[in-house]
Formats: sequence, structure tokens, C-alpha cells
Amino acid sequence: MAPTTDHPGEQPAQDPVKLIAIRDTALSVHEILRAVGDDAAGGTALFVGTVRNHDGGADVDELGYSCHPSAEDEMRRIAEKVAADFPVRALAAAHRVGDLRVGDLAVVAAVSCAHRGEAFEACRRLVDEIKHGVPIWKHQRFSDGTEEWVGV
Repeated sequence: MAPTTDHPGEQPAQDPVKLIAIRDTALSVHEILRAVGDDAAGGTALFVGTVRNHDGGADVDELGYSCHPSAEDEMRRIAEKVAADFPVRALAAAHRVGDLRVGDLAVVAAVSCAHRGEAFEACRRLVDEIKHGVPIWKHQRFSDGTEEWVGV
């Protein structure tokens, strides 16, 4: 059967931004995946960002995220832009604030589209734009007692 874009499932959804959140509680991969479930989606791309134990050659013990009061609104604006630029069926993202330990989930994002390539591209754009455009700041504390702010 020849590919066609005539089917409604090939089109972007009318309201694809399903969940956008900044939380001071643990994030759930399952919640984000449930939010982007769509019978017309043939591909779902998921990104899970975790706190790693090193940065710039130094051992990281823990970190804290803080944000500007406008951060969630900016995250939604970015999500809506990504949904407008790609044929997104559903999109969801959550970012954590507060103190986190190595291994904790810092950000979870997912995008579903009719096809996998579109889902991968849209999810990557979503995560990259959140990282660069949302006023969230990271305060890293290193094993040697030093610390640094990132994104300030």
C-alpha cells in the first residue's frame, strides 16, 4: 500500500500538549508515557535525564535545581512550538526542581507521532529547547567540597 497523508492519524492532533510540569517530587516515566499514548501513533520517543555522578572531570555528589516562576509557562510555550513544527499526536514533559541525588530523574519527555523518525526529531528538539530556553538553574556539589551553578 502506498503511503498517504490523507488519514486523520497522519495529521497532527488538535491539542497535542498533554502534560507540562515542573515538580518538586519524584518524576514518573510511566506517567509521561501514558500521557502520550495515542492509537494513531506508530512511534513514541522517550527521553529520561538522570543525575550523573560526574561533570567536567569532577565527581558529583548531588545537585539542586531551582527555577524562575515563569519556567513552566516557558516550557509550555516550547512544547507548543515543537508541536506546531512536527506532526505530533501527543507530547509531555516534566522537570524536577529541588535537591536530587545521583540516579534521580531530572527530566522526562516523550513525543508520539505517526512515524518514528518524526517522534525522534520532535523529542530531541523538545529536550534541547527545554535545556536551553527554560529558566531552570542547576547547583552542583562536588565530592571535593566545591560547587558551581550551571545555567545562571
